[in-house]
Amino acid sequence: MLRGLRIVNLAVNLPGPAAARRLQALGATIVKVEPPGGDPMALYSQPWYADMMEGQQVHRCDLKDPQGKKSLFALLESADALITATRPAALKRLGLDFDSLHPLFPDLCMTSIIGYPAPDDDEAGHDLTYQARMGLLDPPHMPRTLISDLAGAEQTVSAVLALLVQRGRTGEAGQAVVPLSEAAAFFAEPLRYGSTVAGGILGGGLPEYNIYQARDGWVAVAALEPHFKSRLEQLLDIRRQEDYQTVFAGQTTAYWKLWAQSHDLPLETVV
Repeated sequence: MLRGLRIVNLAVNLPGPAAARRLQALGATIVKVEPPGGDPMALYSQPWYADMMEGQQVHRCDLKDPQGKKSLFALLESADALITATRPAALKRLGLDFDSLHPLFPDLCMTSIIGYPAPDDDEAGHDLTYQARMGLLDPPHMPRTLISDLAGAEQTVSAVLALLVQRGRTGEAGQAVVPLSEAAAFFAEPLRYGSTVAGGILGGGLPEYNIYQARDGWVAVAALEPHFKSRLEQLLDIRRQEDYQTVFAGQTTAYWKLWAQSHDLPLETVV
């Protein structure tokens, strides 16, 4: 769908590259511009970095150096969109904020990934701190995935597409800002409204939507709709939470997965 569109990505680490990879999957050509030392992601996960960069053009240049900035501007001449993940004050010092670039590249749409919305847009943060602020952590356990970064990546994709649609309709290129803390807040809505708190309707309060120990592991049961619930309880002759616990403890996870598939019930092994 995006074949023929060219996107320059200045963002390192996860949200920007993840967004760029999604846009690439939709057909866009991605040009990645990295600092002289490369993308830190290559240091903490080379295989993940390699997967993110597959099929993309990668350039390294020092944007604090006039020659490096000149190289970037050459790439922007043919670009439809730019993705950044630098704090606004630093971006302005480099002369790479929207107000500086728009007169030079009037057709360039720009999406800026930041940590927090204004007036805290220059505050430092990372996925862990965004999740902490939104109540998504369960100390002392570390998060099992990077919710804020990946949610921010998806919002960045949406922002880029919206800007391109706007440009197509009006002829005007614009700017969008994606605060990662706000992306985390969106993913925290089930918790904020009480659905996933301990004992909430999706937080263990329903026996038909819960996690149970089997003979050799755990299974996740999600018979939330009435027809799933009634079929499950009729087949197993169970009603109460204690009944569920007793029945599922009696067989292996593999047994329960095959059993659920044969009866068209939503159940999965916990890996």
